[in-house]
Amino acid sequence: MSGRGLETVEVEPGTAADAVVLLMHGLGADGHDFESLVPELRLDGSPSVRWVFPHAPVRPVTINGGHLMRAWYDIAALDRRAAEDEAGIRASAEGVAALVRRERERGIAADRIVLAGFSQGGAMALFTALRSPERLAGVMALSCYLPLAATLPAEAHPANAAVPVFMAHGTFDPIVPAALGEGSRDLLRSRGHDVDWRTYPMPHSVCAQEVSDLREWLRRVLPGRARS
Repeated sequence: MSGRGLETVEVEPGTAADAVVLLMHGLGADGHDFESLVPELRLDGSPSVRWVFPHAPVRPVTINGGHLMRAWYDIAALDRRAAEDEAGIRASAEGVAALVRRERERGIAADRIVLAGFSQGGAMALFTALRSPERLAGVMALSCYLPLAATLPAEAHPANAAVPVFMAHGTFDPIVPAALGEGSRDLLRSRGHDVDWRTYPMPHSVCAQEVSDLREWLRRVLPGRARS
């Protein structure tokens, strides 16, 4: 399915959707990467979640030798001193925001939409959600960090000043250092954000305990609704 520039993979619930999780994949993957998470979470229809998995554009990535791959933005290096691809980050954020607007047009309230992602996709979820003009249900940011952190004070929208944030990181992550995630966590907490921070003894991946914790968090931010 296409949504104003970004192609998506969608998994519909068994009953009419009353919530949406929009989940962005990591560098070099695609929208199919987290499809298996849907049955693993066992949300059992309440909330009735439509899962939307967009494909990032294909672009050269400096940290990977300039090879073409799906990426939300270019990366030169993964440390706090490296230059960031501001144009790429902002272009992808607009693509994600367009998908949020599409879900609003499909009848899903903004406070029933979670922005989520893994690695580079989690970075996009954080960046986009904190600037969203409508209060979202939550942000799920896995094994990632907040890009363009210095611009947040001037650009953060008050609508999402209290949005719940789930951040998780592997203590043995060799790709995105845990210190990057911790720095983003500390920045968000200093600004008053409700950050549920979890660590797991894993590399750059997702583990069973993390899936269990995500299930409980999603049920909290997307409570089930009574059906007539």
